[in-house]
Amino acid sequence: MDVMGDKATLFESGRFVQPSGEEPSRDEMADMGDAAEEVRLGLAAQSGDAEAASVLGAMLLRRGDLDGAETHLRAATASGDRAAANNLGVLLHQRGYPEEAAGWWRIAAVAGSAAAAHALGRYHRERGDEPAAEYWLRQSAEQGHVLGAYALADLLEHRGDVGAEHWMRAAAERGHREAAYRLARTLDQRAGREDETGADNAVAEAEQWYRQAAARGHRRAALHLGAILEKRGELKEAGRWYLTSAKDGESRAACALGFLLRDAGDTESAAVWWLRAAQEGDGNAANALGALHAERGETQTAERWYRAALDAGDDNGAYNLGLLCAEQGRTAQAEQWYRRAAYAGHREAANALAILLLQGGDTTGAEPWFSKAAEAGSVDAAFNLGILYAGRGEEAMALRWYERAAAAGHTEAALQVAIARLRAGDEQEAERHLRCAAGGGSAEAAYRLAALLDARRPPEPAHELGEIVHEKTECEEWYERAATQGHRRAQVRVGMLAAARGDVVEAARWYRAAAEAGSRNGAFNLGLLLAREGSEPEAAVWWTRAAGAGHGRAALRLALVYARRGELAEGQRWADRAVALGPAEVSERAGRLRDALREELSA
Repeated sequence: MDVMGDKATLFESGRFVQPSGEEPSRDEMADMGDAAEEVRLGLAAQSGDAEAASVLGAMLLRRGDLDGAETHLRAATASGDRAAANNLGVLLHQRGYPEEAAGWWRIAAVAGSAAAAHALGRYHRERGDEPAAEYWLRQSAEQGHVLGAYALADLLEHRGDVGAEHWMRAAAERGHREAAYRLARTLDQRAGREDETGADNAVAEAEQWYRQAAARGHRRAALHLGAILEKRGELKEAGRWYLTSAKDGESRAACALGFLLRDAGDTESAAVWWLRAAQEGDGNAANALGALHAERGETQTAERWYRAALDAGDDNGAYNLGLLCAEQGRTAQAEQWYRRAAYAGHREAANALAILLLQGGDTTGAEPWFSKAAEAGSVDAAFNLGILYAGRGEEAMALRWYERAAAAGHTEAALQVAIARLRAGDEQEAERHLRCAAGGGSAEAAYRLAALLDARRPPEPAHELGEIVHEKTECEEWYERAATQGHRRAQVRVGMLAAARGDVVEAARWYRAAAEAGSRNGAFNLGLLLAREGSEPEAAVWWTRAAGAGHGRAALRLALVYARRGELAEGQRWADRAVALGPAEVSERAGRLRDALREELSA
């Protein structure tokens, strides 16, 4: 028997046993037998068959019969069997004799055992001898040993060696799940440093390795795979991987699954998973439970979970406690919790603390917290700083912070920058910021953008027969967007445009919407429209509302209505009101009417 013979034959024989705590490969875990096979091997070993003694020793070692295994392994080792030498090293390591174990591993490794080289490399690394560890792990890895490749990659990665990825990939390609997971993490991190194309490629490859590791039961890989799929909108598959990971004990996956279920409308199931994650110390899940109970009005339970989040090291717990206290009017406690979170670096807590101080009249105390929050990246704090400086008349500083917030996508900040640019006469920059704000949902920005475009609009071209050709312009579209969002001046303007087209019904609809929302111009115009359609009594109702809100022309119209009806005293009263309200042209006409009515009354 050539005990130093073909490596594959020795591996396939199942005579190599891995040290405890390792992840054995399938060929090294071959189960050799039942009782009959053990008897046969025992008889062969007694007759001096070293290979049989080696295999029998490996069987007994796996079973945990160290005494029985040692006898056969020492016999086989004495005959030069390298697999037995490796397994004898494993046995001695388990007995607590690492130095003696290393001696036998060295013998087996020199004879070509990849498993022994791996064990010997780990032995040296545990003792801090990295050069020796690298030498033996490389010997193992270069022979195709998956655990050797992984251990070598781990060592090189620890040292920051660029060769780590090569060996991590080699181990992953041979089915090592931890190697697949760590390779995926490396690719994920690389994606953040690459350009768009490189990042997409890295993320795609990372997903493949996450999927391989997750399929082999790696719970963190399943968590990351779920996150990738969720971000891509593949929620059903993401939920499956979150569930797999959560069932394996990954609290972050249980928390993520809870959010997925909540977004799908299943808050009861979400609460079950959040509870499971929170009980395992997940602060994010505890915060989610707190928010859920707060929404239900169960403030005591909410507070308990927020405190649990804080105990788990999640500063959001303190911030949420501050919000809860603020909602209940417990200002002093709210300030205490905001301060705790803010001192821990929570930027939104710093912003909330500043607002609380500002509401209490402490402008001096609020400013540094706004600054701290803004410098930490809080967009709301940057906007609030702009308001603070604007209130002091420091327009340049206000604009600086508005611009910073606007650059981060703050809609109202973009509107304020646009207003400042309009005052400075920079229409191009104003338009750019108005478009950003309007696109972000600001009705005021949409109205101002429409007005800016409207002022530039040339006269509408005439049709060949002299009729005006009307096509909806961009400014009208922005007016309509603002009007749809409830902007009263925009509603009046859309009504005027509809009236100009002859669409009385549409004009009346928008005038009425503006008037009912409190627009005196809307009420006046609606009155004009109704009067032209022959509904003067109803028109008078709307003019009365407009005049009551300070609209001079509406008061003049009412004076004329009552004069025509012969109600001269009432007409005179509204004429007096129109004189007082103006503008000058209205005051002049109303004055003449008032004088005429006074003469008529005194005649």
